Amino acid sequence: MPYIGRKDRKQYQEVLNALAELVPQDRMQRPGHMNYIVSLLIEKVYGKELRYADHNEVVGVLNCIALEFYRRKTAPYEDVKIGEEGDLTDL
Repeated sequence: MPYIGRKDRKQYQEVLNALAELVPQDRMQRPGHMNYIVSLLIEKVYGKELRYADHNEVVGVLNCIALEFYRRKTAPYEDVKIGEEGDLTDL
């Protein structure tokens, strides 16, 4: 998913592992924590006073993350479930 060089990924791994350990596993709490982390990271990277180009870039990055996650993780999961449970066309 992340199209950066392998050597560039290493610098993030330790801090990401530590951060992931802090996120609650409770499904009621986890979304709020994830939203907070991502929102704060965006603010730290882009600053508090974004210009239009920054807004455009952030929205583009977030959309691409969602689309890539769906393509790489969700769609294959759905394909497995269709195989197990049947497709809508089977109704």
